[in-house]
Amino acid sequence: MSSARRVFLTVSVVAILTVFDPSSVTADEPLAEDLEQRAAQIEDEVIAWRRDFHQHPELSNREFRTAKVIAAELGDMGMQVDTGIAHTGVVAILEGGEPGPVVALRADMDALPVTEKLELPFASKATGEYRGEETGVMHACGHDAHMAILLGVARNLSAERERLPGTVMFIFQPAEEGAPEGEEGGARLMLEEGLFEELKPDAIFGLHVWSSLPAGVLGYRPGPAMASSDQFRLVVHGRQTHGSKPWAGIDPIVVAAQIVLGLQTIESRQVDVTSNPSVLSVGRIAGGIRNNIIPDEVEMLGTVRSFDEDMRKDIHRRIERTAVHIAESAGATVEVDITLGYPVTVNDPELTAQTLDALREAAGSDNVRKMSLITGAEDFSYFQQRIPGFYFFLGVTSEDTDPLAAPANHSPLFSIDESALVTGVRALTKAALAYMSAPPD
Repeated sequence: MSSARRVFLTVSVVAILTVFDPSSVTADEPLAEDLEQRAAQIEDEVIAWRRDFHQHPELSNREFRTAKVIAAELGDMGMQVDTGIAHTGVVAILEGGEPGPVVALRADMDALPVTEKLELPFASKATGEYRGEETGVMHACGHDAHMAILLGVARNLSAERERLPGTVMFIFQPAEEGAPEGEEGGARLMLEEGLFEELKPDAIFGLHVWSSLPAGVLGYRPGPAMASSDQFRLVVHGRQTHGSKPWAGIDPIVVAAQIVLGLQTIESRQVDVTSNPSVLSVGRIAGGIRNNIIPDEVEMLGTVRSFDEDMRKDIHRRIERTAVHIAESAGATVEVDITLGYPVTVNDPELTAQTLDALREAAGSDNVRKMSLITGAEDFSYFQQRIPGFYFFLGVTSEDTDPLAAPANHSPLFSIDESALVTGVRALTKAALAYMSAPPD
């Protein structure tokens, strides 16, 4: 962390702690109205940012141009900007003219190794290297929209800084899709490098564009909202033999097949499905090279998703127990390696409830919906482990398309109805202002 940033944040903390009295803060209705007008006025600029990011996507931990553009825009808004956090992350601090809490707003920056199939004037032609192979690169998950929306919020709030009751931390985070193999990155690395050490926000907000919601609709869920995501690798060791004499060896393929079936009983017969849902899927089995040779070993790869940290740990124990005992019953052995991914994304219930009126003001009461659990995962969850957080969803599928049939996030055909972007700006702006104006006791 740069010394300049450390001094700046320390001064900010002292100033906030010495003058802030939560009981003295009241909502500024004229300010809210002015910010609403500003959101409409900058819609074209937000769309232009989004198209620029979309046309120039960069993979995780490689967001060099993206970071430079963001830092320049935030600097032009008169903010204190720090760069190079977790490799390419950008953080800006906006101190309001009135005392109040510290609110963090986050957008992710990285694109995916996906070759775009949309025919757009600003379609991505970019390529990059992923796992040693050249691939197309596309903002197939909507992070281009997230960055543009957050820049719009920054433009909005910075124009009214003297009237803001508190401080806003704008976090542009790299590598949400996962750091390249052998590297670290994302939200966890930002925190490990001291993001919240000198200036710790009281709350954090973020949003994600979502294909299964109509454009302009906001979705939310209190408590667990998105699953944890872990991966496992099992290597079954048998003993090679000719396929015509299986009794002369130990067949790891048959053992692997039995383990697959055994693992499925964890979800269907061992964990309490009335408590929380969970998912266990085997995505790869590799072993052998010839039809009449039983190999020495078989590798299995899979994923585990859950919505409760205790259940998450319990499933891990059951995976190991199931695999080891099935292998032993056949005279084989098995290596079990479980790699922890993102934690459960848990929306603070009080913060969620407090923010709902702001979302309804941003999108209209009929356009704010409670969502079902999502088995996808988000590293926004690391921020939520440190401070109360609320992560919600912005529909981006145009009205002439059935959201349930629209190409999903991560598809090479994923598209965004840009009319939804200004709703995202309004939602994050109003969420931040609502919290700053009336923070919890």
